Amino acid sequence: MLWSLLKFVIFIGLIALLTIGAGWLMEAEGGLRISVADREFTLQPLQAVIAVVLLLIAVWVVLKLLGLLSALVRFLNGDETAVSRWFDRNRERRGFDALADAMMALAAGEGRVAMAKSARAERYLDRPELTNLLSAQAAEMSGDTRKAEEVYKRLLSDDRTRFVAVRGLMKQRLDAGETYVALKLAEKAFALKPKHMETGDTLLRLQTNKGDWEGARDTLGKKLKAGAVPRDVHRRRDAVLALSEAEDIFADGKTIDAREQAIEANRLSPDLIPAAVMAAQSYIAQGQPKYADRVLRKAWAAKPHPDLAATFASIAPDETPEARLKRFKRLEKERPDHAETALTMAELNLSAEDFPAARKALGDLADTAPTARSLSIMAAVTRGEGADDAVVRGWLTRALSAPRGPQWICENCHSIQGAWAPVCDNCAGFDTLSWRDAPGETAVASGGVDMVPLLAGRDEPEKDDGKRTEPPNGTLPNVELPKTEALILSDANAIEEPNGSSSAQKADT
Repeated sequence: MLWSLLKFVIFIGLIALLTIGAGWLMEAEGGLRISVADREFTLQPLQAVIAVVLLLIAVWVVLKLLGLLSALVRFLNGDETAVSRWFDRNRERRGFDALADAMMALAAGEGRVAMAKSARAERYLDRPELTNLLSAQAAEMSGDTRKAEEVYKRLLSDDRTRFVAVRGLMKQRLDAGETYVALKLAEKAFALKPKHMETGDTLLRLQTNKGDWEGARDTLGKKLKAGAVPRDVHRRRDAVLALSEAEDIFADGKTIDAREQAIEANRLSPDLIPAAVMAAQSYIAQGQPKYADRVLRKAWAAKPHPDLAATFASIAPDETPEARLKRFKRLEKERPDHAETALTMAELNLSAEDFPAARKALGDLADTAPTARSLSIMAAVTRGEGADDAVVRGWLTRALSAPRGPQWICENCHSIQGAWAPVCDNCAGFDTLSWRDAPGETAVASGGVDMVPLLAGRDEPEKDDGKRTEPPNGTLPNVELPKTEALILSDANAIEEPNGSSSAQKADT
């Protein structure tokens, strides 16, 4: 700061002196007289200016000669590179000027200009770690991938630039769609710099897309040790990976290992719904319903979900509707004010044929948060209470165009997924699915959906499709709770509109 101010003051002073001197010279009569020894010289103004310029040049030459002489003296005293450094100084200056121009061109998006300037800098400078890097980036910007690859391969020989070279080659392979080679390069780059955020995320994404859950867990653990990922994020993602690994192990027939992995996933992230479901199912298979009950109630307290309720029902598949309703009271206490709790308790009361209790449990959800499910329940309640077909038909008509309610939605691309998965099917994002409402989505009735006869208000025909149907006593199925959305289809096909067309037909038109 002080030196910059001093240089500015000196510059202003020189300008002032030159101005004063020029003014004095123009006003002097007879020109400039210079006396040397016994001789006197008279210079006209133009001649005086030329003499000053020549004097400055002479001073510059003398300074250069003095510098060369100093370098020669140091050489004679044992400094073997003193003279070569003196000659290379000007060369380096031109090289760094070219390097600066190349960087400016690269920042401006002028790839061809940057390549030319970097080549010029390479001729003057013996700094391949700088010039090669600029050449590679400039080649990529200009679309010359072959040139960029050649330069990156040259950078592999230098420890200082090896990571940059591997990363550059990795990005080229990703752009070319060569995921296997990109994965190997990402592993090498991550080994060189575990703290590099982008490289670690790229490696994790490639491993999850490939289904290498074990490798992804190892990468995630190394990122945690390197401080590249927060501890809470690590626990959540590790739970997702453990759950995915458990599913693969289960598919291979190793049920015991799958159960252990599922329980581990639930321990890492109790609010991860699929992990809680799988862990509870593993406890049920082991004959430990108390542990399953504990896992599900803890997950319900974190985030109620229909899959949790279905698994909770499967703990005692043969119980009566009244006994099931009593057992679900423990689940209700965890989140009594949640909409999913109200919907579940309403469905259970419908199964027990307690229609006033079902209406009470549902509350005002049909008005404040109308979804296909809540409106279907309301239609079933009104039918069970003996309301006219017109009233039931009104609720069904509303249900046909109502939103579906919470669904698995990707936070990156906002696509709707039919079921939870560790990787989004649309954008390949890892751990991006969340259970929430999808704005603008409506319920779409589809055929072939089983439903509870009680909710339909009539007996369902017998089906021989290999699937378990509802028991005649109206109890819930072994695995899942009643899907009240099915009421939309079954009753819409059964109830005729005043003009002779069904509700479903009206919706199709």
